[in-house]
Amino acid sequence: MARSAKAAVAGERRPSLVDDAYAAMKEAIRESTFAPGYQASEQEIALRLGMSRTPVHEASIRLQEEGLVRIVPKRGIVICALVPDDIREIYEVIIALEASAAELLAQRPAEERAAVAAALSEATDRMEAAHAAGLLKDWGKADETFHRILVERCGNRRIQRIIQTVNDQSHRARMLTLKLRRQLPASVAEHRAIVAAISAGESAAAHAAARAHRSHARDELVPLLEEFGLKHF
Repeated sequence: MARSAKAAVAGERRPSLVDDAYAAMKEAIRESTFAPGYQASEQEIALRLGMSRTPVHEASIRLQEEGLVRIVPKRGIVICALVPDDIREIYEVIIALEASAAELLAQRPAEERAAVAAALSEATDRMEAAHAAGLLKDWGKADETFHRILVERCGNRRIQRIIQTVNDQSHRARMLTLKLRRQLPASVAEHRAIVAAISAGESAAAHAAARAHRSHARDELVPLLEEFGLKHF
């Protein structure tokens, strides 16, 4: 009975440990702590994260299914490269769907638009403050918050689900190229244009502003990946 009880407890704990390893590894990949091309054994990664090897192994399988890592026999775990053509395709999806999300938000009742606009403005203010202080990672987090709110509050669950499938790769590309990008202040102005259109209930303007913003990001980011060879990291 005692052994059965222990097994039951272990069975209950195991998913939690795997989830913890998965979350820690994904965050390290997203923030480029584990940069594209980084290679290590499961044991080495476990030591870096302060975890045991088994949860790291199981988490790696999940991350491989998501296209973030490759598990290579006798070599360990390799963080997948950022390929410019892949990022270009991902941005085509984001451009179309975020423009639709902004349009939907602009069609909401005035009270709801005001609440969303306030949340988006707060994220944009944090971006501006982070840029002024030279805190690029904080800028990236505030930028991600802005786009997450835009999608989550639009009311279309399918848009949310599709965006979730490509967010990790686009975030990796943004964080990896932050120090090379010259148009960060322009992003703040573009965010404010999106917020203004949503707040005013101008759906066509919101669609156009969101589409232009993400198109500008793509047009800056993809050439950086190509020029500096970041796909080979």
